[in-house]
Amino acid sequence: MENSSEKNVAIIQHGCSKNLVDTELMIGFLANAGYSVTLDPDEAKTVVVSTCSFIHDAEKESVRSILEMVEAGKRVVVAGCLPQKHKEELKAAIPEIAAFLGTCDFDKIVDAIEAQDYYFNVSEEPNYRYPENVERKHITVGSSAYLKIADGCNFSCGYCIIPTLRGKYNSRSMEDILAEAKRLAEMGVSEIILIAQDTTSWGLDIYSKPSLAKLLCELNKIEELDWIRVLYTYPTYFNDELLEAFKSLDKVVKYIDMPLQHSDPEILKMMKRPPIDCEELVLRIRAAVSDVTLRTTLIVGYPGENDEHFANLYNFVKKMRFDRLGVFEFSRERGTYAYSLKNQVSASVKKRRKKQILALQEKISKEVNESFI
Repeated sequence: MENSSEKNVAIIQHGCSKNLVDTELMIGFLANAGYSVTLDPDEAKTVVVSTCSFIHDAEKESVRSILEMVEAGKRVVVAGCLPQKHKEELKAAIPEIAAFLGTCDFDKIVDAIEAQDYYFNVSEEPNYRYPENVERKHITVGSSAYLKIADGCNFSCGYCIIPTLRGKYNSRSMEDILAEAKRLAEMGVSEIILIAQDTTSWGLDIYSKPSLAKLLCELNKIEELDWIRVLYTYPTYFNDELLEAFKSLDKVVKYIDMPLQHSDPEILKMMKRPPIDCEELVLRIRAAVSDVTLRTTLIVGYPGENDEHFANLYNFVKKMRFDRLGVFEFSRERGTYAYSLKNQVSASVKKRRKKQILALQEKISKEVNESFI
């Protein structure tokens, strides 16, 4: 590639914070190969669309970007969850796509960019391993930054496609995480935000037991850091050791992001979630960690959810008074256990139930906020 303009590559980023980190790792590989990366597609002939495929709406956004770039005459490389999930459909529907990279294949981004012909590298059985041989190039650098501590998932929740897209749970080593945290601190980052598909399982594959508390203790020793925030916790592994870490470590923010998905035992069983008393867990967390801020995410309209199940969920939200709460309507995704379940809930009912929960939470949030005045 003799023309220097050919060394410009544009990135379009979709999806969650975990995918953002993968995109930044791709930029790291490109930078090491001498490429300049821009977020403006007008500045490059080649555009990498880093995609999301968690739910339908996310897929549509990714496909829209791909089509826009194809219509603009760009050489389009599609990476991430969408080709991992829909590789054959994408190849047939948009033959103009020049290259595909799966969720665990983004380390081949330079090969995809430089390929003279069609390029396809999507692992049949993804097994995500964080590439420690490259440094992330941050799209934005501010006072806070994400730090991915693991990827993949060993749970088999009925609504979720993540294990199929990302593979089994893989923890990064303590040493590698601490090294990246120190690099971020040297860049001026004062708050690191720990992310994974499930942060509370960290260390299970290394130490044979969940060891997030151990990791938090070591991160807490980094002098240049002011705050450590933890997202995407899984309720099953909220043990006393972890609660003690949230309680006693001065840099660990007393903010717990714990997607419960539902509270009714029958629905949780149908979701193939581990059996857990959600109310008991919330009360235990609040008793152990004073002034904790609790955020959760719920799914309404899961197949088989009747009026009684929803009433139980509504009353649970009313009683628990979460500080922050998000609601998703169940999205029927091919490849998941729930896709073929009977008793699918109608779109209108899902929409109504979501609206009811959000209205309740808006009232709760207003009352909570007013209590601080």
